[in-house]
Amino acid sequence: MLVHLRAATMMLLLLTGITGVVYPLLVTGIAQLGFPFQANGSVIMKDGKPIGSELIGQPFDDPKYFWGRPSATDLFPYNAGASSGSNLGPTNPDLLKAVADRTETLKKADPGQTAPVSVDLVTASGSGLDPDITPAAALYQVPRVAKARGISEERLRQLVAEHTQGRTFGILGEPRVNVLRLNLALDAQP
Repeated sequence: MLVHLRAATMMLLLLTGITGVVYPLLVTGIAQLGFPFQANGSVIMKDGKPIGSELIGQPFDDPKYFWGRPSATDLFPYNAGASSGSNLGPTNPDLLKAVADRTETLKKADPGQTAPVSVDLVTASGSGLDPDITPAAALYQVPRVAKARGISEERLRQLVAEHTQGRTFGILGEPRVNVLRLNLALDAQP
């Protein structure tokens, strides 16, 4: 029995060292060497200070900014420590009320807008952290942002087009606009 216990203990220590120390260090090293921006959270810096992550949505509610998808996280919006969807079904009264309230907020922010509201502006993503919106959702907001900033709608449409990313590898996902990057470009406008 002692022989088996010794063999099991040695195997436990060996595998703990390999899977708990060597492998994580190797993967971390490869990530830091090959993809340092992504490995460190895709943090966007401005004037030497972190202002947000390219991978996590940010709360924008000022009319002069493009707004992202609503967040369904607990405690506060876009809480990366509480990533989850609302788990409310499409006929749930709470979800229907939330969508109606969000639609009303968008309509109040731009009463002259008659286009249909893009669904991703009134529904949260599965993670509640989505940093991107569809190009249609960005274009829906152009009149409001143009009016609030005194910028031409044509210039804003150009900015949206410049910040629209295509499908990953040309086939995965849908075209998207990173809201934080778009708003930073907006702030850089003269």
